[in-house]
Amino acid sequence: MPIVVRIDVMLAKRKARSKDLAEYVGITEANISLLKQGKVKGVRFETLERICEFLACQPGDLLVHVPAEAGTETAGDAGGG
Repeated sequence: MPIVVRIDVMLAKRKARSKDLAEYVGITEANISLLKQGKVKGVRFETLERICEFLACQPGDLLVHVPAEAGTETAGDAGGG
């Protein structure tokens, strides 16, 4: 996955708990867990803003782009040939 979610890293740096973050943001702990695992298709800006407020960070501290390794097939390259 080219976008890595680093909420767990920021929680650890701030010595905060997922439960407290979920309560502050207004979403379930299960949804925080899914976010941390990168198993969501998207996130509302309002939610991202609340997470950043709680963790006193920037969106770039939470979301990191990791380029695909050279030589690996990407979705654009897939196809019979």
